[in-house]
Order: sequence, then C-alpha cells, then structure tokens
Amino acid sequence: MTSLLDPAILFFLFGILAGGLRSNLEIPPQISRFLSLYLLMALGLKGGFALAKSGLTSEVVLSLSAALLLAFGVPLVGYLLLRRFLNGYDAAAIAATYGSVSAVTFVTAVQYLDNHGVEYGGHMAAAMALMESPAIIMAVLLANLVRQRDPERVAKGIANPPLGKILHESLTDGAQLLLIGAMIVGLLVGPSGEAAMKPFSVDLFKGMLAFFLMDMGLLTARNIGELKGKSPWLLAYAIGGPLVHAAAALALGVLLNLSTGNVTLLMVLAASASYIAVPAVIRHAIAEANPSLYFGMSLGLTFPFNILFGIPLYAEMARRFATG
Repeated sequence: MTSLLDPAILFFLFGILAGGLRSNLEIPPQISRFLSLYLLMALGLKGGFALAKSGLTSEVVLSLSAALLLAFGVPLVGYLLLRRFLNGYDAAAIAATYGSVSAVTFVTAVQYLDNHGVEYGGHMAAAMALMESPAIIMAVLLANLVRQRDPERVAKGIANPPLGKILHESLTDGAQLLLIGAMIVGLLVGPSGEAAMKPFSVDLFKGMLAFFLMDMGLLTARNIGELKGKSPWLLAYAIGGPLVHAAAALALGVLLNLSTGNVTLLMVLAASASYIAVPAVIRHAIAEANPSLYFGMSLGLTFPFNILFGIPLYAEMARRFATG
C-alpha cells in the first residue's frame, strides 16, 4: 500500500480520476512525446554511467541473454495459446504486444528500486532495448504464415507487406535509438559526464516521471472503454499473462543467479506490454488485426495493473527468491 503513496503513482491515479470524470485536462501530444523522450534519454544515460563503472561482467552477459530468450519465448508461447480462441491475425498482434516491453513501466520500476535502495545494473536498460523488436518480427512472420493459408488472399493474389520495411521500422524506432545512443554517451563520458548531467538526468527525473504518468492515467481512463464487450478470456489474459511471464523471468533469473534488482527488472520487462511502439508498427504490418484488442488490453488493464500492483509484487518475489 505504501507504494501507492509515491508522488508519481498518485499522479497516475489522479490522471485516471480526471479522465474518468471527463475533465478537459490534457497534455498536448508534443509535450507528451517530449516527456517520453526525456525519460528514455535520462534512463539511457544512467545505464551508460553504470556500465562505465562496472564494465562487461558475467551478470551483464547473463542478464542480456535472459532478456533475449524471453523476448522470443513470450510471444511464441502467447501466440500458441491465443490461437486457441482468436483468429491468427489477432493472436499474432496480441502476442507481439505482450512479447514486447513498456518503457514507462520499466522507468517506473527503476524509480521504485531507487526509492527502496535496491541496487540494479545499468545494463538492464540495454535489455529493455533488446526486447522490443523480436516480438514484432515474430508476430509479422506468424501473420505472414496465416496469410499464406488464407484461401481468400491466395485467390486474390494479395501480397504480404514487405518484411524488410517492417524490420527497418522496428529496428530503427527513434525512441529505441535514443535510449541506445544515450547509453553509449554515458558509457563514453563516464563519471565526469555523470556529474555534469546530474541536474538534467537525476534532479528532474522524478518530476518528469510524475508528469508523464499523469498523462498515462488520462490516456488509460479514455481508452478503457475499448474493453467493453470483449471476451472474458482476453481480460483474464491481460492480467494472468503478465503474471505468468513474470514468473518465467523469476525462474530464469534465479537459475542464472542474478541480483535481486536485476531479477526485478527482468520480471517487469517480461510482464509489461507495449502500448506505443508495437501498436504503431502492428497497425500497418498486421492491418487485419483489431486494434481495440491489443491496444485496449495493454493500456486499459495491463499497464495500470503493473504500475499500481505488479511492480511491488515483482520486487517482493525477487527479494524472496533471488540469491545473487
């Protein structure tokens, strides 16, 4: 309960309340985009500074390997499960959404660990960057398989969207490049750069996060209606899926003897769902899928669940079982 008293979380709840009351409070899209880019840049710098101090350790390699394994495993298993009660296009789109990651959820988890004095590796920001694209690539490949078996498309000679273009979009997303670029800058400049950037990347961070989470609360309240009339199985997946993914990440982290903080962040990454990067690509790459499903589920249920309850739960489970 004490985690809900964090200022950033309270602003998220305030945003949900204001949106539910249909207030005219809103953050201009350009400002929201700036806040998102700021958080990623600050996170990347923080990760780079940490890597400059620690170097390439075995924990770094193991953490990144675990992240890649989850990035391919989660969407594949998700697709096979969702295919039992959804068409192939919707199953692929939702699997991609839940196989990818939410940068805001990750940033909030980092702030949670900082507030509780739990140490973690700066390389986990690189793990987040690594986990974004594989789910998109797998979903597009799965959707193409569905299209090849679609007799109507075959009869009409409809071609699949060019895979090369989709891969380029998923691998060169501006936000992802900024995160990686900021991490490289932090790695290169080291402690002297960390001191110089502290007023920007540390002192402003908490306030910027609170502002952005308020905007996310408004967005959540205004999009939760997308879930009306949807299958109870989908609503259950929006909560149960992330919990299962987090449990898999916990088992993997314990097996690899990762630290408590790194296990927590690995669980958060596995449990989060993309509501910005993946939907933007999937909307064009798998146009046959219903956006209200993958967008409504990730933003309307999974995101608020993780922000309010998931992060403290994952941190507690990592504290109990992680030994590294």
